[in-house]
Amino acid sequence: MALAMNRISTHILDLHRGQPASGVPVRLEREIEAGAWQLVNSARTDPDGRCPQLLSGNELPAGVYRLVFDTAAYFAANQLETLYPRIEIIFRARESESHYHIPLLLNANGYTTYRGS
Repeated sequence: MALAMNRISTHILDLHRGQPASGVPVRLEREIEAGAWQLVNSARTDPDGRCPQLLSGNELPAGVYRLVFDTAAYFAANQLETLYPRIEIIFRARESESHYHIPLLLNANGYTTYRGS
């Protein structure tokens, strides 16, 4: 029997352009104590706007995690100014769960997120 793969993933859709946001720098960090963060991994979204696996291994310890999206770089590359130069999404991973998909719906003046599947 194969072991389930632990995963943290994201997908960014640019609502202004009506397409996936490719090339966005993304960092995954884990809170090691109140207000102190440790880098887990970094990546850029692929042409489909996805980072399919942000964990650097198969371990997913329970705890608080943060996705940091460098939206300033993305919007600058698309010649748009943004109100949000960086977006941080903080979420809690529970011991009993192994997969977290955190989508980001983005435009230059707003964003929303939710827990995907």
